[in-house]
Amino acid sequence: MYEARIRDIVVTGGGINGCGIAWDAAGRGYDVLLAEMNDLASGTSSAATKLIHGGLRYLEHFEFRLVHEALAEREVLWASAPHIIWPLRLVLPHHGGLRPAWVLRLGLFIYDHLGGRRLLPASRTLDMGTDPAGEPLQALYTKAFEYSDCWVDDARMVVLAARDAADRGAAIRTRTAVVSAQRRGQLWDVTLRNTKSGDVETVTTRLLVNAAGPWVDQVLTGTLGANSAGNVRLVQGSHIVVRKLYDHDRCYMFQNADGRIIFVIPYESDFTLIGTTDQDYEGEPQSVQITEGEIDYLTTAASAYFTRQVTPKDIVWSYSGVRPLYADRASKAQEATRDYVLKASGGGDEAPLLNIIGGKLTTFRRLAEAALVKIESLIGAKGKPWTRGSHLPGGNFPAAGFATAVTALKHQYPFLDLAHAERLVRLYGTRASVMLGVACGYDDLGRHFGADLYEAEFRYLVDQEWAVTSEYILWRRTKRGLLGRAVRVAEIDAFLAALEARPAALAGWGD
Repeated sequence: MYEARIRDIVVTGGGINGCGIAWDAAGRGYDVLLAEMNDLASGTSSAATKLIHGGLRYLEHFEFRLVHEALAEREVLWASAPHIIWPLRLVLPHHGGLRPAWVLRLGLFIYDHLGGRRLLPASRTLDMGTDPAGEPLQALYTKAFEYSDCWVDDARMVVLAARDAADRGAAIRTRTAVVSAQRRGQLWDVTLRNTKSGDVETVTTRLLVNAAGPWVDQVLTGTLGANSAGNVRLVQGSHIVVRKLYDHDRCYMFQNADGRIIFVIPYESDFTLIGTTDQDYEGEPQSVQITEGEIDYLTTAASAYFTRQVTPKDIVWSYSGVRPLYADRASKAQEATRDYVLKASGGGDEAPLLNIIGGKLTTFRRLAEAALVKIESLIGAKGKPWTRGSHLPGGNFPAAGFATAVTALKHQYPFLDLAHAERLVRLYGTRASVMLGVACGYDDLGRHFGADLYEAEFRYLVDQEWAVTSEYILWRRTKRGLLGRAVRVAEIDAFLAALEARPAALAGWGD
Protein backbone atom coordinates (compact mmCIF):
# COMPACT_ATOMS: atom_id res chain seq x y z
CA MET A 1 0.00 0.00 0.00
CA TYR A 2 1.02 3.62 -0.44
CA GLU A 3 1.15 6.14 2.37
CA ALA A 4 -0.79 9.23 1.28
CA ARG A 5 1.47 11.89 2.79
CA ILE A 6 4.79 13.07 1.40
CA ARG A 7 7.46 12.94 4.09
CA ASP A 8 10.32 15.42 4.22
CA ILE A 9 12.92 12.85 5.26
CA VAL A 10 13.18 9.07 5.43
CA VAL A 11 16.14 7.79 7.43
CA THR A 12 17.35 4.24 7.01
CA GLY A 13 19.27 2.98 10.04
CA GLY A 14 18.37 3.09 13.73
CA GLY A 15 21.83 3.48 15.18
CA ILE A 16 23.16 6.59 16.90
CA ASN A 17 23.63 8.57 13.68
CA GLY A 18 20.23 7.76 12.20
CA CYS A 19 18.39 8.40 15.46
CA GLY A 20 20.40 11.56 16.10
CA ILE A 21 19.48 12.99 12.70
CA ALA A 22 15.81 12.03 13.12
CA TRP A 23 15.84 13.63 16.59
CA ASP A 24 17.32 16.93 15.39
CA ALA A 25 15.21 17.06 12.23
CA ALA A 26 11.93 16.32 14.03
CA GLY A 27 12.69 19.05 16.55
CA ARG A 28 13.06 21.54 13.69
CA GLY A 29 9.68 20.64 12.24
CA TYR A 30 10.60 18.21 9.45
CA ASP A 31 8.23 15.31 8.80
CA VAL A 32 10.54 12.34 9.48
CA LEU A 33 10.24 8.58 9.22
CA LEU A 34 13.04 6.34 10.48
CA ALA A 35 13.23 2.69 9.43
CA GLU A 36 15.42 0.18 11.28
CA MET A 37 15.49 -3.42 10.05
CA ASN A 38 16.12 -4.88 13.52
CA ASP A 39 16.12 -3.16 16.92
CA LEU A 40 17.36 0.32 17.70
CA ALA A 41 21.09 0.19 18.47
CA SER A 42 21.19 -3.48 17.47
CA GLY A 43 24.45 -3.06 15.54
CA THR A 44 27.52 -0.92 16.08
CA SER A 45 25.86 1.56 18.43
CA SER A 46 25.44 -0.98 21.25
CA ALA A 47 28.90 -2.50 20.77
CA ALA A 48 31.01 0.48 21.84
CA THR A 49 33.43 0.86 24.74
CA LYS A 50 30.74 3.05 26.39
CA LEU A 51 32.86 6.20 26.55
CA ILE A 52 32.02 9.82 25.80
CA HIS A 53 35.57 10.92 25.15
CA GLY A 54 37.80 13.08 23.07
CA GLY A 55 40.06 10.20 22.15
CA LEU A 56 43.46 10.79 23.69
CA ARG A 57 45.11 8.40 21.26
CA TYR A 58 43.72 10.29 18.25
CA LEU A 59 46.13 13.12 19.07
CA GLU A 60 48.93 10.85 17.89
CA HIS A 61 47.32 10.82 14.46
CA PHE A 62 46.97 14.63 14.49
CA GLU A 63 43.15 14.53 14.41
CA PHE A 64 42.94 17.79 16.34
CA ARG A 65 39.59 18.93 14.89
CA LEU A 66 37.93 15.63 15.78
CA VAL A 67 39.41 15.63 19.29
CA HIS A 68 38.43 19.27 19.87
CA GLU A 69 34.85 18.67 18.74
CA ALA A 70 34.56 15.50 20.84
CA LEU A 71 36.05 17.10 23.95
CA ALA A 72 33.66 20.03 23.65
CA GLU A 73 30.72 17.62 23.45
CA ARG A 74 31.48 15.74 26.68
CA GLU A 75 29.89 18.26 29.03
CA VAL A 76 27.12 19.11 26.56
CA LEU A 77 26.01 15.48 26.44
CA TRP A 78 26.49 14.97 30.17
CA ALA A 79 24.15 17.92 30.83
CA SER A 80 21.61 16.57 28.35
CA ALA A 81 21.40 13.07 29.83
CA PRO A 82 22.91 12.88 33.34
CA HIS A 83 21.06 9.63 34.04
CA ILE A 84 22.90 7.67 31.32
CA ILE A 85 26.10 9.77 31.15
CA TRP A 86 28.39 10.57 34.05
CA PRO A 87 32.03 11.60 34.67
CA LEU A 88 34.72 8.94 34.66
CA ARG A 89 38.34 9.26 35.75
CA LEU A 90 40.79 7.27 33.65
CA VAL A 91 44.10 6.04 35.02
CA LEU A 92 46.97 5.63 32.56
CA PRO A 93 49.86 3.72 34.19
CA HIS A 94 53.28 4.77 32.95
CA HIS A 95 55.29 2.08 31.25
CA GLY A 96 58.92 3.05 30.69
CA GLY A 97 59.28 0.91 27.60
CA LEU A 98 56.40 2.53 25.74
CA ARG A 99 55.38 6.17 25.36
CA PRO A 100 57.70 8.47 27.36
CA ALA A 101 56.27 10.31 30.35
CA TRP A 102 56.82 13.71 28.74
CA VAL A 103 54.75 12.65 25.70
CA LEU A 104 51.89 11.60 27.97
CA ARG A 105 52.08 14.84 29.97
CA LEU A 106 52.03 16.90 26.77
CA GLY A 107 49.11 14.93 25.39
CA LEU A 108 47.14 15.37 28.61
CA PHE A 109 47.92 19.09 28.74
CA ILE A 110 46.47 19.45 25.23
CA TYR A 111 43.55 17.23 26.22
CA ASP A 112 42.79 19.41 29.25
CA HIS A 113 42.75 22.64 27.25
CA LEU A 114 41.55 21.74 23.75
CA GLY A 115 37.84 21.31 24.41
CA GLY A 116 36.68 24.06 26.73
CA ARG A 117 36.47 21.85 29.84
CA ARG A 118 34.52 23.57 32.65
CA LEU A 119 33.15 20.96 35.07
CA LEU A 120 35.31 17.89 34.54
CA PRO A 121 38.47 17.89 36.70
CA ALA A 122 41.89 18.31 35.10
CA SER A 123 44.54 15.63 34.69
CA ARG A 124 47.06 14.88 37.44
CA THR A 125 49.95 12.56 38.27
CA LEU A 126 49.41 9.63 40.64
CA ASP A 127 51.82 7.88 42.99
CA MET A 128 50.71 4.28 42.52
CA GLY A 129 52.38 3.26 45.76
CA THR A 130 49.88 5.27 47.79
CA ASP A 131 46.85 5.75 45.52
CA PRO A 132 44.11 3.04 45.65
CA ALA A 133 44.32 2.78 41.87
CA GLY A 134 47.70 1.12 42.30
CA GLU A 135 46.45 -1.73 44.52
CA PRO A 136 45.17 -4.11 41.80
CA LEU A 137 48.21 -3.52 39.57
CA GLN A 138 51.60 -5.14 39.48
CA ALA A 139 54.24 -3.41 41.61
CA LEU A 140 56.34 -2.32 38.62
CA TYR A 141 53.75 0.38 37.79
CA THR A 142 54.79 3.10 40.23
CA LYS A 143 53.49 6.17 38.40
CA ALA A 144 50.30 6.93 36.50
CA PHE A 145 48.45 9.83 34.95
CA GLU A 146 44.76 10.42 35.61
CA TYR A 147 42.38 12.39 33.40
CA SER A 148 38.66 12.90 32.76
CA ASP A 149 36.17 11.64 30.23
CA CYS A 150 32.61 10.34 30.60
CA TRP A 151 30.79 7.03 30.60
CA VAL A 152 27.61 6.43 28.59
CA ASP A 153 25.02 3.70 28.28
CA ASP A 154 25.33 3.63 24.50
CA ALA A 155 22.19 1.70 23.57
CA ARG A 156 20.03 3.82 25.86
CA MET A 157 21.34 7.03 24.31
CA VAL A 158 20.17 5.74 20.91
CA VAL A 159 16.74 4.73 22.23
CA LEU A 160 16.24 8.02 24.08
CA ALA A 161 17.10 10.03 20.96
CA ALA A 162 14.51 7.98 19.07
CA ARG A 163 11.97 8.43 21.87
CA ASP A 164 12.38 12.20 21.82
CA ALA A 165 12.20 12.22 18.02
CA ALA A 166 8.90 10.33 18.25
CA ASP A 167 7.62 12.72 20.90
CA ARG A 168 8.36 15.52 18.43
CA GLY A 169 6.41 13.85 15.63
CA ALA A 170 8.82 11.42 13.95
CA ALA A 171 7.62 7.94 12.95
CA ILE A 172 10.04 5.35 14.36
CA ARG A 173 9.62 1.96 12.72
CA THR A 174 11.70 -0.90 14.10
CA ARG A 175 11.86 -4.33 12.44
CA THR A 176 11.27 -2.45 9.20
CA ALA A 177 13.61 -2.96 6.26
CA VAL A 178 14.03 -0.54 3.38
CA VAL A 179 13.84 -3.02 0.50
CA SER A 180 13.99 -0.53 -2.36
CA ALA A 181 14.07 3.16 -3.13
CA GLN A 182 13.35 4.62 -6.52
CA ARG A 183 13.71 8.22 -7.66
CA ARG A 184 10.56 9.74 -9.17
CA GLY A 185 11.69 13.18 -10.24
CA GLN A 186 12.27 15.24 -7.11
CA LEU A 187 10.81 12.54 -4.85
CA TRP A 188 11.76 9.09 -3.59
CA ASP A 189 9.38 6.14 -3.48
CA VAL A 190 10.69 4.01 -0.62
CA THR A 191 9.36 0.49 -0.10
CA LEU A 192 9.35 -0.77 3.49
CA ARG A 193 8.79 -4.31 4.71
CA ASN A 194 7.93 -5.25 8.28
CA THR A 195 10.33 -8.13 8.99
CA LYS A 196 7.95 -9.68 11.53
CA SER A 197 4.62 -9.56 9.69
CA GLY A 198 5.84 -9.27 6.10
CA ASP A 199 3.58 -6.25 5.53
CA VAL A 200 4.82 -3.99 2.72
CA GLU A 201 4.26 -0.26 2.38
CA THR A 202 5.59 2.43 0.06
CA VAL A 203 6.23 5.90 1.40
CA THR A 204 7.16 9.01 -0.54
CA THR A 205 9.80 11.40 0.68
CA ARG A 206 11.66 14.47 -0.48
CA LEU A 207 15.01 13.26 0.85
CA LEU A 208 16.56 9.92 1.79
CA VAL A 209 19.24 9.64 4.48
CA ASN A 210 21.42 6.54 4.36
CA ALA A 211 22.60 6.10 7.95
CA ALA A 212 22.87 2.32 7.78
CA GLY A 213 26.29 2.18 9.46
CA PRO A 214 28.16 -0.96 8.33
CA TRP A 215 25.47 -1.48 5.69
CA VAL A 216 25.95 1.95 4.02
CA ASP A 217 27.56 0.46 0.92
CA GLN A 218 25.01 -2.36 0.77
CA VAL A 219 22.18 0.17 0.78
CA LEU A 220 23.87 2.06 -2.04
CA THR A 221 24.64 -0.93 -4.26
CA GLY A 222 21.68 -3.14 -3.34
CA THR A 223 18.69 -1.11 -2.20
CA LEU A 224 19.44 1.88 -4.42
CA GLY A 225 21.19 0.07 -7.26
CA ALA A 226 23.99 2.64 -7.33
CA ASN A 227 27.53 1.94 -8.47
CA SER A 228 29.15 3.46 -5.40
CA ALA A 229 30.91 0.97 -3.11
CA GLY A 230 34.10 1.33 -1.10
CA ASN A 231 32.94 4.19 1.11
CA VAL A 232 33.45 2.38 4.40
CA ARG A 233 36.22 0.37 5.97
CA LEU A 234 34.76 -2.26 8.29
CA VAL A 235 36.76 -2.64 11.49
CA GLN A 236 35.85 -5.20 14.13
CA GLY A 237 35.96 -4.22 17.77
CA SER A 238 35.34 -6.77 20.51
CA HIS A 239 34.95 -6.56 24.28
CA ILE A 240 34.82 -9.02 27.14
CA VAL A 241 33.02 -8.72 30.48
CA VAL A 242 34.38 -10.44 33.61
CA ARG A 243 33.49 -10.39 37.29
CA LYS A 244 34.60 -7.23 39.06
CA LEU A 245 38.40 -6.98 39.13
CA TYR A 246 38.70 -4.11 41.63
CA ASP A 247 36.61 -2.03 44.02
CA HIS A 248 37.18 1.61 43.05
CA ASP A 249 35.16 3.45 40.38
CA ARG A 250 37.94 4.52 38.02
CA CYS A 251 38.79 3.20 34.57
CA TYR A 252 42.24 2.08 33.39
CA MET A 253 43.77 2.82 30.02
CA PHE A 254 46.53 0.29 29.34
CA GLN A 255 49.23 0.76 26.70
CA ASN A 256 50.28 -2.37 24.83
CA ALA A 257 53.59 -3.21 23.20
CA ASP A 258 51.99 -3.07 19.72
CA GLY A 259 51.10 0.61 20.25
CA ARG A 260 47.40 -0.06 20.80
CA ILE A 261 45.50 0.57 24.01
CA ILE A 262 42.67 -1.13 25.88
CA PHE A 263 40.26 0.21 28.48
CA VAL A 264 39.27 -1.60 31.66
CA ILE A 265 36.06 -0.10 33.05
CA PRO A 266 33.73 -0.75 36.02
CA TYR A 267 30.54 -2.16 34.50
CA GLU A 268 27.01 -2.67 35.83
CA SER A 269 28.12 -2.63 39.49
CA ASP A 270 29.40 -6.22 39.69
CA PHE A 271 31.43 -6.55 36.51
CA THR A 272 34.44 -5.19 34.62
CA LEU A 273 34.45 -4.38 30.89
CA ILE A 274 37.67 -4.89 28.89
CA GLY A 275 38.16 -3.68 25.30
CA THR A 276 38.55 -2.95 22.53
CA THR A 277 40.25 -4.65 19.60
CA ASP A 278 40.85 -3.19 16.15
CA GLN A 279 41.04 -5.49 13.14
CA ASP A 280 39.74 -5.29 9.61
CA TYR A 281 36.55 -7.26 9.04
CA GLU A 282 35.20 -9.03 6.00
CA GLY A 283 31.78 -10.61 5.99
CA GLU A 284 28.22 -9.74 6.90
CA PRO A 285 28.15 -7.20 9.77
CA GLN A 286 25.36 -9.05 11.58
CA SER A 287 27.56 -12.17 11.76
CA VAL A 288 30.44 -10.59 13.65
CA GLN A 289 31.64 -12.53 16.70
CA ILE A 290 34.61 -12.29 18.99
CA THR A 291 37.50 -14.48 17.86
CA GLU A 292 39.83 -16.63 19.96
CA GLY A 293 42.65 -14.32 18.91
CA GLU A 294 40.79 -11.29 20.28
CA ILE A 295 40.03 -13.09 23.55
CA ASP A 296 43.70 -13.97 23.91
CA TYR A 297 44.72 -10.40 23.08
CA LEU A 298 42.40 -8.80 25.65
CA THR A 299 43.12 -11.27 28.47
CA THR A 300 46.87 -11.11 27.87
CA ALA A 301 46.88 -7.30 27.72
CA ALA A 302 44.93 -7.02 30.99
CA SER A 303 47.05 -9.66 32.71
CA ALA A 304 50.21 -7.69 31.88
CA TYR A 305 49.01 -4.99 34.31
CA PHE A 306 46.89 -6.67 36.99
CA THR A 307 48.29 -8.85 39.76
CA ARG A 308 45.29 -11.12 39.22
CA GLN A 309 45.55 -12.86 35.88
CA VAL A 310 42.55 -12.62 33.56
CA THR A 311 41.77 -15.83 31.68
CA PRO A 312 39.13 -16.88 29.14
CA LYS A 313 37.37 -18.81 31.93
CA ASP A 314 36.65 -15.49 33.67
CA ILE A 315 34.51 -14.19 30.80
CA VAL A 316 30.79 -13.98 31.57
CA TRP A 317 29.83 -12.17 28.36
CA SER A 318 31.42 -10.82 25.23
CA TYR A 319 30.20 -8.66 22.39
CA SER A 320 31.52 -7.53 19.03
CA GLY A 321 30.63 -4.78 16.62
CA VAL A 322 31.68 -3.57 13.20
CA ARG A 323 32.71 0.07 13.00
CA PRO A 324 31.89 1.64 9.63
CA LEU A 325 34.92 3.90 9.33
CA TYR A 326 35.53 6.17 6.39
CA ALA A 327 37.79 4.41 3.88
CA ASP A 328 40.72 6.82 4.15
CA ARG A 329 43.35 4.24 3.11
CA ALA A 330 45.00 4.18 6.55
CA SER A 331 47.48 1.32 6.73
CA LYS A 332 46.29 -0.03 10.09
CA ALA A 333 42.76 -0.46 11.38
CA GLN A 334 43.54 1.48 14.56
CA GLU A 335 44.86 4.39 12.46
CA ALA A 336 41.69 4.77 10.34
CA THR A 337 39.93 8.03 11.08
CA ARG A 338 36.99 8.07 13.51
CA ASP A 339 35.77 11.31 11.95
CA TYR A 340 32.52 11.44 10.02
CA VAL A 341 31.97 12.17 6.35
CA LEU A 342 28.69 13.33 4.80
CA LYS A 343 28.20 12.71 1.08
CA ALA A 344 25.22 14.27 -0.70
CA SER A 345 23.99 13.61 -4.21
CA GLY A 346 21.01 14.72 -6.24
CA GLY A 347 19.12 17.94 -5.65
CA GLY A 348 17.47 20.24 -8.14
CA ASP A 349 15.39 18.04 -10.44
CA GLU A 350 16.72 14.83 -8.87
CA ALA A 351 15.59 13.54 -5.46
CA PRO A 352 18.46 14.09 -3.01
CA LEU A 353 20.36 11.43 -1.07
CA LEU A 354 22.59 11.98 1.98
CA ASN A 355 25.03 9.23 2.98
CA ILE A 356 26.43 9.19 6.53
CA ILE A 357 29.84 7.53 6.87
CA GLY A 358 31.83 7.00 10.06
CA GLY A 359 31.41 8.98 13.24
CA LYS A 360 31.44 8.09 16.93
CA LEU A 361 29.04 8.18 19.85
CA THR A 362 30.57 11.33 21.30
CA THR A 363 30.00 13.45 18.21
CA PHE A 364 26.57 12.18 17.20
CA ARG A 365 24.84 15.47 18.07
CA ARG A 366 27.38 17.51 16.08
CA LEU A 367 27.12 15.06 13.19
CA ALA A 368 23.34 15.54 13.21
CA GLU A 369 23.75 19.32 13.12
CA ALA A 370 26.16 19.01 10.18
CA ALA A 371 23.70 16.69 8.42
CA LEU A 372 20.91 19.22 8.93
CA VAL A 373 23.04 21.89 7.24
CA LYS A 374 23.23 19.59 4.20
CA ILE A 375 19.53 18.78 4.43
CA GLU A 376 18.61 22.48 4.54
CA SER A 377 20.64 23.07 1.37
CA LEU A 378 18.83 20.22 -0.37
CA ILE A 379 15.17 20.64 0.66
CA GLY A 380 15.02 23.97 2.49
CA ALA A 381 15.26 25.03 6.12
CA LYS A 382 12.76 24.39 8.89
CA GLY A 383 13.54 25.64 12.35
CA LYS A 384 16.93 26.35 13.90
CA PRO A 385 19.56 24.27 15.71
CA TRP A 386 18.09 23.35 19.10
CA THR A 387 19.67 20.21 20.56
CA ARG A 388 22.48 21.96 22.46
CA GLY A 389 21.06 22.69 25.90
CA SER A 390 18.14 20.28 25.48
CA HIS A 391 17.53 17.14 27.53
CA LEU A 392 17.05 13.60 26.35
CA PRO A 393 13.96 11.98 27.93
CA GLY A 394 14.41 11.61 31.68
CA GLY A 395 17.51 13.81 31.77
CA ASN A 396 15.85 16.98 33.05
CA PHE A 397 17.83 17.26 36.28
CA PRO A 398 21.22 18.87 37.01
CA ALA A 399 24.33 17.15 35.68
CA ALA A 400 25.60 16.52 39.21
CA GLY A 401 22.14 15.74 40.56
CA PHE A 402 21.95 11.96 40.25
CA ALA A 403 21.92 11.32 44.02
CA THR A 404 19.19 13.92 44.49
CA ALA A 405 17.13 12.30 41.72
CA VAL A 406 17.44 8.92 43.46
CA THR A 407 16.38 10.46 46.77
CA ALA A 408 13.35 12.04 45.09
CA LEU A 409 12.32 8.70 43.56
CA LYS A 410 12.74 6.94 46.92
CA HIS A 411 10.62 9.61 48.56
CA GLN A 412 7.88 9.15 45.97
CA TYR A 413 8.11 5.33 46.11
CA PRO A 414 9.37 4.40 49.61
CA PHE A 415 9.01 0.66 48.96
CA LEU A 416 11.90 0.66 46.45
CA ASP A 417 15.19 -0.59 47.84
CA LEU A 418 18.12 1.73 47.18
CA ALA A 419 19.85 -0.39 44.53
CA HIS A 420 16.60 -0.73 42.58
CA ALA A 421 15.92 3.00 42.77
CA GLU A 422 19.44 3.77 41.56
CA ARG A 423 19.07 1.39 38.62
CA LEU A 424 15.74 2.91 37.59
CA VAL A 425 17.11 6.45 37.72
CA ARG A 426 20.20 5.36 35.75
CA LEU A 427 17.99 3.96 33.00
CA TYR A 428 14.95 6.22 32.99
CA GLY A 429 15.87 9.35 34.94
CA THR A 430 12.79 11.37 35.85
CA ARG A 431 10.66 9.10 33.64
CA ALA A 432 11.04 6.32 36.20
CA SER A 433 7.92 7.74 37.86
CA VAL A 434 6.03 7.38 34.56
CA MET A 435 6.92 3.72 34.53
CA LEU A 436 6.07 3.16 38.21
CA GLY A 437 2.82 5.10 38.01
CA VAL A 438 0.66 4.93 41.15
CA ALA A 439 2.39 1.86 42.60
CA CYS A 440 2.47 1.74 46.40
CA GLY A 441 4.39 -1.52 46.71
CA TYR A 442 6.09 -4.23 44.69
CA ASP A 443 2.80 -6.10 44.32
CA ASP A 444 1.53 -3.15 42.28
CA LEU A 445 4.32 -3.63 39.71
CA GLY A 446 2.80 -6.86 38.41
CA ARG A 447 4.50 -10.14 37.68
CA HIS A 448 8.03 -10.66 38.97
CA PHE A 449 10.53 -12.12 36.49
CA GLY A 450 13.53 -12.46 38.77
CA ALA A 451 16.11 -10.04 40.16
CA ASP A 452 14.46 -6.58 40.21
CA LEU A 453 12.49 -7.00 36.96
CA TYR A 454 8.73 -6.53 37.09
CA GLU A 455 5.88 -6.40 34.63
CA ALA A 456 5.49 -2.63 34.92
CA GLU A 457 8.99 -2.07 33.54
CA PHE A 458 8.41 -4.47 30.66
CA ARG A 459 5.13 -2.81 29.73
CA TYR A 460 6.86 0.56 29.73
CA LEU A 461 9.67 -0.74 27.50
CA VAL A 462 7.23 -2.28 25.04
CA ASP A 463 4.92 0.74 24.89
CA GLN A 464 7.54 3.50 25.03
CA GLU A 465 10.83 2.05 23.75
CA TRP A 466 10.01 -0.42 20.95
CA ALA A 467 11.22 -3.42 22.97
CA VAL A 468 9.57 -6.64 21.80
CA THR A 469 11.84 -9.53 22.85
CA SER A 470 13.84 -10.52 25.91
CA GLU A 471 17.04 -9.86 23.96
CA TYR A 472 16.00 -6.26 23.34
CA ILE A 473 15.22 -5.74 27.02
CA LEU A 474 17.87 -7.81 28.80
CA TRP A 475 20.87 -6.95 26.63
CA ARG A 476 20.18 -3.48 25.22
CA ARG A 477 17.59 -1.68 27.36
CA THR A 478 18.65 -2.92 30.84
CA LYS A 479 21.73 -5.24 30.67
CA ARG A 480 20.04 -7.50 33.24
CA GLY A 481 20.96 -10.45 31.07
CA LEU A 482 24.27 -10.37 32.92
CA LEU A 483 22.48 -11.78 35.97
CA GLY A 484 22.07 -15.14 34.24
CA ARG A 485 19.78 -17.63 35.95
CA ALA A 486 18.45 -14.99 38.32
CA VAL A 487 16.32 -13.78 35.39
CA ARG A 488 13.55 -16.06 34.10
CA VAL A 489 13.99 -15.59 30.37
CA ALA A 490 11.40 -18.14 29.20
CA GLU A 491 8.69 -16.46 31.27
CA ILE A 492 9.71 -13.07 29.91
CA ASP A 493 9.47 -14.32 26.32
CA ALA A 494 6.01 -15.74 26.93
CA PHE A 495 4.83 -12.53 28.53
CA LEU A 496 6.20 -10.38 25.70
CA ALA A 497 4.63 -12.64 23.07
CA ALA A 498 1.26 -12.16 24.74
CA LEU A 499 1.77 -8.40 24.81
CA GLU A 500 2.69 -8.30 21.16
CA ALA A 501 -0.44 -10.20 20.23
CA ARG A 502 -2.48 -7.17 21.31
CA PRO A 503 -3.54 -4.96 18.36
CA ALA A 504 -1.93 -1.95 20.06
CA ALA A 505 1.49 -3.58 20.35
CA LEU A 506 2.64 -3.84 16.76
CA ALA A 507 6.22 -3.12 17.77
CA GLY A 508 6.97 0.08 15.97
CA TRP A 509 4.91 -0.47 12.81
CA GLY A 510 3.01 2.74 12.27
CA ASP A 511 3.29 6.21 13.76
